[in-house]
Formats: sequence, structure tokens, C-alpha cells
Amino acid sequence: MRVLYLTHRLPYAPNRGDRIRAFHTIRTLAPRTDMEVVSLVHDDHELAQAGRLRELGVRVTALHAPRIRNLANASLRLAGRQPLTHLLLDAPGLSAALRTIVSERPPDVVLAYCSGMARFALESPLSAFPLIVDLVDVDSEKWAALAQSSAWPKSWIYEREALHLSEFERRMARVAAATLVINERERDALRTLAPATAVTVIPNGIDFAPLAPAGAPEERPQIVFCGVMNYTPNVDAALWFSRDVLPAIRARRPDARLVLVGSDPAPAVRRLHAPDRGIEVTGTVDDVRPYLWRSAVAVAPLLTARGLQNKVLEALAAGLPAVVSEPVFDGLPASVHRACRLAPSADAFADEVLSLLALTGIERRTIAASANLEQLSWESQLQPLYRLLEDTRVSNAIAV
Repeated sequence: MRVLYLTHRLPYAPNRGDRIRAFHTIRTLAPRTDMEVVSLVHDDHELAQAGRLRELGVRVTALHAPRIRNLANASLRLAGRQPLTHLLLDAPGLSAALRTIVSERPPDVVLAYCSGMARFALESPLSAFPLIVDLVDVDSEKWAALAQSSAWPKSWIYEREALHLSEFERRMARVAAATLVINERERDALRTLAPATAVTVIPNGIDFAPLAPAGAPEERPQIVFCGVMNYTPNVDAALWFSRDVLPAIRARRPDARLVLVGSDPAPAVRRLHAPDRGIEVTGTVDDVRPYLWRSAVAVAPLLTARGLQNKVLEALAAGLPAVVSEPVFDGLPASVHRACRLAPSADAFADEVLSLLALTGIERRTIAASANLEQLSWESQLQPLYRLLEDTRVSNAIAV
């Protein structure tokens, strides 16, 4: 079975949410299919990783998405109805590359990662082939939430994106043979948007073995928040926690410190770096695990969140209990709820973090271990995907 997989980032290295799921999808499907990956890349470092992906036994075509050109194009077309997501996720030569692939190696099934890449699957030459969309999250819902929490003009831009992207998601879901989402919350959101469409829940997994701590638990009161630090919800969360939560924690535990771990921190996040106030901003790191292992508590204080936050699963696997916001908690599988503390407000965040810091390292690690992560392995979670692809291929062959 030939599978053409479209991704908006090269799925290597698997060090951020939108790469992790795509990477494990490839690792799961490559041994059982003739797989071809077409990815947008956003810098030279990302482009250089294409060879590592080919080691998994897949063909890879990587095309540069020019940021400045795409931003200019999006700005000029604000008055139109096309989602800005589609304008920002574009690359010269992509259509030509797809035509070559279809001519030389026509796919049995097209698998598109997120709505930004599903656009290409709905256009010629790929529109002739059956489509499965791994939507992951209903992105229009995220933009609608950001519109509610942002000031003008961002609120207007986000509201515009929510409107036009939801129109595309509705059309996409009706065309696709199946649409995948990450949990029941996203399934219900998509069915509200596009009733009577085929929606399958395929949750994220966790590669938990490499995250398991080898040493004793940390006793120092270090709090860690991991994430891509130029992503708006993560930026807002880091600013909010540093401003509204951390001072209350340090008032009672002056030795407590916060470490913000993640690539490409926005200027507002970089300005948080103040060791004298107990805040460290690391920027890009080669390996997040040492920062988790040297911490006592993980936090995920996102005020806007869709889907499942892998950062929480990774923290639990590394032996840390997590304090999370309501949007994050609602997206987590029930099997990990016992290892997480729900904090619906700044005061609740401070209280929950302080209560965990008051425990011993062994006690905190015992709480983290109450999460049942074994049933969340990627192999288990992605098992239905191959069958879904095969069923789609067979159904299309019979129809033809």
C-alpha cells in the first residue's frame, strides 16, 4: 500500500508536539507500507534533518516555506476568505512536487497532518485519491478561544481565522474518508461543526521508557514548564504563571524557582529570565530530560489549549506530578488524572504547587507513578491507523 503523508513540519527531531505525533506515525507505518513524506520546512536546521527521517525507510521531499513571503501574502489577503493558516503554510514548488509524485508513484491513500496540509489534498492532483486527515485538534476552536482572550487587533485576526478555518474544516471533513482527532472533546467539536462525518479518535502516545529517571528524585523546589516558547498559548501561560502565580509561591517558599524550557523563546519570555527572582529561561536545549529530572513539579498553566498536551505525559513519565489548568486537564486521558492536580485559578495553582513541594521526592514520584502510562504507548495508540488506511484503500479499489 502506497501512503503519501503530508506534514507542515519535517517530523524530526521529535521534540515538539506537532513533530512527535507525525514522527511516531511514520515509525509505525513505514515497516508496513510504501510510504512517501512531503514536508514543509521552516529553516535550514530543519531541512538538514531530512536524512534522519529517511533512515526510517521512507521517501522524503522537503520544501522550504518562506516565512517573510508568506507573511506578506497573508497580510495582503486579510480582506479575503482564505484561512491565514493556508497562506502561511505554503512553499514554492510544492504543487510541482506533488504532480511528479502522482505521475511516478500514485498513492493508494493520502494522509494529511492537520488542516493546513489537508488543503493540498483537496486540490488537484491529490483530490483524485482517497483522503484521511489527522486533524489532531479542531484548530478553529483554538482561534476562537484566542479571540476571546486577546485584545484588538489580534482578537479580530483570530476571530477571522476561526470563521474561515471552520468553513474549511467543515468541507474537509465531508470530503475525507475519515478524520482523526486526538480525544473525545475534539471529536464532539468536529461533529458539532460537521455532523454525520466519519470521525475516529486516535490519542497521542508516550515513549515513556527513555524518560524514566535513573537517579533519586529531586528534593530542591524547582518547578518546570516545557513547551515551544514562541507559541502564543505557551507564551501567555509563561507570562501568566510568572506574574500571577510564582510570587505567591516564593512568598512562602523563597527557595522555589521556575525553569522555562523550550525552543525559540519570544522576546516577552526571554525578558522573564531573572535568576534573582527565581526564573530561568533556557532557550533551545538538546535534551529536555535533564531539566525534568532536576525538577520537583511540572506545570502546564495554559489558558488556551486544545487536544492533549504531550508535555504533561512526558513530565509524568519523568517522575514528576503535574499541576495543570482546566483546558489542559480536560484534554488528558482519565488514566493520568490521579497524577495531576487541577488548578482553575492563580491562587489554586500556587496552593497546589506548594502542597506538592511540601512532600518528599519519593512521595512526589509515587504520585507521578499513579498514572497508567503503559497503555498509552505509541504502538498501542496508533494500532488502528494502519487498518483504517487499509480499509480506505480497499473501499476505494472496490468503488473504482
